[in-house]
Amino acid sequence: MVTKSVKLGLQHVQDIAPYIGGRPISEVAREYGLDESKIVKLASNENPLGMPQSAIDAMSRVASDLGRYPDSNGFELKEVLSNRLGIPSDWITLGNGSNDILELAARAVAQAGDTIIFSKHAFAVYSLATQAVGAQALEVIPTADYGHDLTAMLAAVKNTESSGKSKVKLVFIANPNNPTGSYLSAAAIETFLSTIPSHVVVVLDEAYNEYLSPEQRYNAIEWVKRFPNLLVSRSFSKAYGLAGLRIGYGVAQPELTDLLNRIRQPFNVNSLAQAAAIAALQDTQFLQRGYDLNCAGYAQLTTAFTELNLPFLPSAGNFVLVRVGDDEGAGARVNLALVKRGIIVRPVGNYGLPQWLRISIGLPEENAIFIAALRDIL
Repeated sequence: MVTKSVKLGLQHVQDIAPYIGGRPISEVAREYGLDESKIVKLASNENPLGMPQSAIDAMSRVASDLGRYPDSNGFELKEVLSNRLGIPSDWITLGNGSNDILELAARAVAQAGDTIIFSKHAFAVYSLATQAVGAQALEVIPTADYGHDLTAMLAAVKNTESSGKSKVKLVFIANPNNPTGSYLSAAAIETFLSTIPSHVVVVLDEAYNEYLSPEQRYNAIEWVKRFPNLLVSRSFSKAYGLAGLRIGYGVAQPELTDLLNRIRQPFNVNSLAQAAAIAALQDTQFLQRGYDLNCAGYAQLTTAFTELNLPFLPSAGNFVLVRVGDDEGAGARVNLALVKRGIIVRPVGNYGLPQWLRISIGLPEENAIFIAALRDIL
């Protein structure tokens, strides 16, 4: 029997290219007949230290109660965050990873006919969230460091409004930026926030905030107190080592937070994730170990890239973007050679950077294995 093909769903949803994460170790092992224990994964910006023991212990304590639904409002975690950040708990939205916060923001403020602005070389989810609500994406091409050109983004907002066409409702800014690692100064961000029209929501995505050096750090929460149109998004997946638990949070004034909580799923953060996040937030020793390891790994990788005469972008995150050739197929070619050796990194051709690879900073021995293989391949 031949079934007649029926086109289902909305066109803007059909046009979405699904997000593809870094390849799992088990998948690479199956495809190339490799030993899982010998595979090195430097693809997904995960914490090479894994989960903190404090979080594992916290999950064990709540595991016996998993037959019940989690606290939908995340009272205890919000209380810890509230005390840590110096804000009321009703300024906080919990998410199934910070990815959830980004998508909630788009759903809350934009629809078909609206415009969402983000940088050309920024996190792929900004584009996906825009398409999912049927809004128009306006990618601003950075002029210098593959990061964010805030002057050009502000001009895009004003030009779009003056033209009488679709109105800008949302701007995504990542600091540090993924996948390029670029960093925006506090002064640059504050000037942008002070200048952008107040009806445009700005999402400041700080998934890698904990990796900033002391001289780079600033207090974005103080900006939230001043700007009702600002939403700061943060993650427990990177520095806190909880990637597999999927938990993040957003901070904004109550008017915006209320919108997010109206559309989020009622049990979007599970009990294990909430307990682990509370423990991880208070585990300052683990956080410092991760920061120190990242600094050492960054030096290890960038020294090797310099020796190999490979251009790389200075990074404020836990990864480095390196150019492995000049032709359009360089990134894919070197990536395949690495995968066949059991080393998983991240090709970034989908970001318009086909000559580059993004390398997550791993343990010293993992970095060394990658460097040796890259040197041999090149």
